[in-house]
Order: sequence, then structure tokens, then C-alpha cells
Amino acid sequence: MSRSAEIPPRKPRIAVYTGSFDPITLGHLNVIERASRLVDTLVVGIGINVEKPALFSPEERVAMVQATVAPLANVEVHSFAGLAVAFVRDCGAHVMIRGVRPLTDIAAEFTMMLANRELDPGIETVFLMADQQFAHVSSTLIKQITPIANDGMLARFLPATVIGPLRRKMSSA
Repeated sequence: MSRSAEIPPRKPRIAVYTGSFDPITLGHLNVIERASRLVDTLVVGIGINVEKPALFSPEERVAMVQATVAPLANVEVHSFAGLAVAFVRDCGAHVMIRGVRPLTDIAAEFTMMLANRELDPGIETVFLMADQQFAHVSSTLIKQITPIANDGMLARFLPATVIGPLRRKMSSA
């Protein structure tokens, strides 16, 4: 019997990175690119939170993220409502990726990780910190500076695919 016949086929490694991505930033993209190198399939899950008013609709956010991650062949983008751990399970994954910024996100993310572990002990949370140059970037910051920053300034924080839609959305809001 050959050795290869004894080794069962490897299951695909699937991870899910959830967030609101309202809009997607270069910090998000940095985490997506790095996480996509760790797994066979990375699902970006765009959460719909009815308690948190969003600038962009779920469909607009999906379209922007898809345009941004198009060069990454192993990345899928979907929206979801409800618990993130349920979405992770629905994707066939056992790993949830969470992007964190220094100190500002740690306490909330740790609390959420513990709650998720209670809800589904079979899902592991992996924290990836955005690279240093993106550690301070948040969607909230982007919404604050967009009215006073030029496109060149915004390009330091946002993928090029997002700047136009963000300008249009904020000028009509």
C-alpha cells in the first residue's frame, strides 16, 4: 500500500473576517491580504447591524469590498445579519479573523471573543493587528476627515475604489 493512499485528503482551510466595512479602509485591506495568505478561502462577512446606522447600504459595502479585493482570488465577500459565529458556521469555517488596532480595540474584541466562545466553542478567534501605518485608521476617522481632505490625502487611508463612492455618498447626505 502506498503512503499517499493512507493520508486522508486535507480539508480546505476556511476563515471568516467579519466587520461593518462602512467603508472598507486600507487597514481592513491589510488584514484581508495577510489573512488570505493563511487560508485556502477567506470569507469577508459584512455585518448588518440595525442598531448602528451605516453610511452605505449592505449592497454598496459588498460591491466596494468586492472591487477592492478583486485581485485576491481566494477571497469571497458576503453580507450577513445576526450572530457572527452563526455566519462563520454557515460558511463551513472554524476560524474567525478579527482585525485590531493598538489598545483601542483590545478590550471590546476580547469581550466579544469570550462571548463567541460561549456561543460556539468550536470557533477559534485569531487576532491580526493592522500594520503600523494603518493602526490608527477607522471608518469613523474617515467619515470625519472626508469633508476636509483632498483625494490624495484620503488615498493614504482608503483603497482607490472607495474614494469616489465615499465622496458621492457624503455629498448627498
